[in-house]
Amino acid sequence: MELRDQNILVTGASQGIGAAIAGKLMQGGARVAVHYNSNREAAQALLAQHGNAGCVALAADLESPEAVKILFSESLEAMGHLDALVLNAGVFLPHPASDPLEDWWRIWKKTLSINLDAPGLLTRLAIEHFRSRGGGRLLYIGSRAAFRGETEDFLGYAASKGGLTSLARSVARAYGKEGIKAFTIAPGFTRTAMAEAAIAEMGPALRDETALKQLTTPDDIAPLAAFICSGQMDHATGTVIDMNAGSYMH
Repeated sequence: MELRDQNILVTGASQGIGAAIAGKLMQGGARVAVHYNSNREAAQALLAQHGNAGCVALAADLESPEAVKILFSESLEAMGHLDALVLNAGVFLPHPASDPLEDWWRIWKKTLSINLDAPGLLTRLAIEHFRSRGGGRLLYIGSRAAFRGETEDFLGYAASKGGLTSLARSVARAYGKEGIKAFTIAPGFTRTAMAEAAIAEMGPALRDETALKQLTTPDDIAPLAAFICSGQMDHATGTVIDMNAGSYMH
């Protein structure tokens, strides 16, 4: 995948889906800003393994709007400009209705802050930047939960991913004539540290709901993300692409 001369910010890139995408982009020649929350060692190891000249690791707590704004400005300072953003960072936190209301609301707010508010703010900043350059690409990592719904423990997660999908489609419609494209990849359960507890709990039942024998891995998703960032899918702007081993089709 030819990605030389592309500058791309990937959020949540120290592990899981984000790390696989960042690695694939760097393999294609892109300069990548590898965002991480607290795992600096993993981000630096990713750069050491794949990093091209100009790649950088940047820390930010995406619960903080100020930190989100600083992340964007530091990406521009390090790279000069951005051609694409991969908005991958997210949390998958249980908050069943049996929890005390204060605890339930705290997890709801945390989930929406990281999964939807931070991408929303980065989208706004990216639109302004892309307008000054004649265009750019936004890739949102959503979830099948936006379409299928989730269990009672993860209402906030499903709501956040539904909002993210609608945001991507709205950006595609509103800004396409200015050269700004937006896409969503919607995984199901993927073998990442974030999902391992749920995967272990569901066990065979989870495997039974997929059409394929194996669960999706981050490395299954990364090539598609790189293809989108390459510009070869621009006429599919606004599209949601399912990557869930056939566990949900619509």
